[in-house]
Amino acid sequence: MKTLKIEPLTREAFAPFGDVIESEGRDYFMINNGSTRRYHKLGEVQLDEQGQGIISIFRAKTLAYPLAIKMLERHPFGSQSFIPLFGHDFLLVVAPVGDGSMNIDPSTVRAFRASGRQGVNYHRGVWHHPILALRDDDEFLVVDRSGPGNNCDEFFFDESVQLSLELG
Repeated sequence: MKTLKIEPLTREAFAPFGDVIESEGRDYFMINNGSTRRYHKLGEVQLDEQGQGIISIFRAKTLAYPLAIKMLERHPFGSQSFIPLFGHDFLLVVAPVGDGSMNIDPSTVRAFRASGRQGVNYHRGVWHHPILALRDDDEFLVVDRSGPGNNCDEFFFDESVQLSLELG
């Protein structure tokens, strides 16, 4: 059994998996006659030629911890962003894109804790666990792809692989 260490979410640590969407420490410029700071291009929506960008809201339930990580998913045709609407922390479990195959090396799986002031943008093809809310009925603004084709691959770890996520 390998227990994943939950790391704080930083731009540097999360870079192999996507973008951290936050204003803290980011450059900005003034707009609207000087009344608004624009933190520009904090992430890029990645889409294939056939897809279109959509905006949704996900309402998530809290899962029971310790949580056995049995599967991860990826979106091969577009990126997927999660921005917390109520300002609550949430968890992320990710693995690199890899070689494009349907295999994940369990030793590459990482866990992060996002503050309620951070969102994430999973790059196209990055393996991740479905949303891990820490409060029932938490809501997230989601930006992702709609269009033809199956844009959600799921990978289930072999029963011999035991990954666990514990709240500390």
